[in-house]
Amino acid sequence: MWIADEWKDYEVIDCSGGEKLERWGNYILVRPDPQVIWDTERRAPQWKEKNGHYHRSARGGGEWEFFDLPEQWSIGYKGLTFHLKPFSFKHTGLFPEQAANWDWFGEKIRSAGRPVKVLNLFAYTGGATLAAAKAGAAVTHVDASKGMVGWARENARASGLENAPIRWIVDDCVKFVEREIRRENRYDAVIMDPPSYGRGPKGEIWKIEDSVFPFVRLCARLLSEKPLFFLINSYTTGLAPSVLTYMIASAVTPRFGGTVRSEELGLPVTASGLVLPCGASGRWEA
Repeated sequence: MWIADEWKDYEVIDCSGGEKLERWGNYILVRPDPQVIWDTERRAPQWKEKNGHYHRSARGGGEWEFFDLPEQWSIGYKGLTFHLKPFSFKHTGLFPEQAANWDWFGEKIRSAGRPVKVLNLFAYTGGATLAAAKAGAAVTHVDASKGMVGWARENARASGLENAPIRWIVDDCVKFVEREIRRENRYDAVIMDPPSYGRGPKGEIWKIEDSVFPFVRLCARLLSEKPLFFLINSYTTGLAPSVLTYMIASAVTPRFGGTVRSEELGLPVTASGLVLPCGASGRWEA
């Protein structure tokens, strides 16, 4: 497991009964987590000191209950600053477990000894984009949501990266990649965080079981002659890390060699010393 254990502004304090107790900077949130199927005594005092609680509905979805929580606040990670706000379906605008990947590819970019072009697809609020840019890469950030791209740009400004070489693209990721292939543009690294299900700006349907492997093969065609890395993140239940390995090994390794490794991502839990699993990642490197 790859563990994001270098946070100062974020912490999983405890988890029990389908919920996790988290510290986001100065604020305490309780959010549902389907991995937390155990029910243990909630001894941490912060369970009673929460600033926000997302309640899952039996009918699907849910809603926030707030206790003195601002509309927006910020946390930092190794010189990066992220604006947070609670919004639909329990999210805050950041996945802290991804810091394990930011550290990994940041070091690869810094030690490459050459200019590095990175393509970040389904790029959300820009955590990976900012980590890559801070490490010295030129990044193309693509997401179908104009609001998410705007949020990512705010995070870039807050991180002092407003003048970094980042292209901000609002587009359907598949269509963008197809156009980049026709333009013969190439990238030294690809990062993707595909959703389980989604729709593009013109109603394009994305269903991960049907769409992700053809898309991985498509993206492999964008790699430069000397690619640095290829990273896939997955939060889809039932998509094991080994599946990510098989996909990357089938699409990337025959042409470029290199090695593939996939693992669960995790966050340490302060109260128990356990590690909470948070999706999986597959990494190819030359």
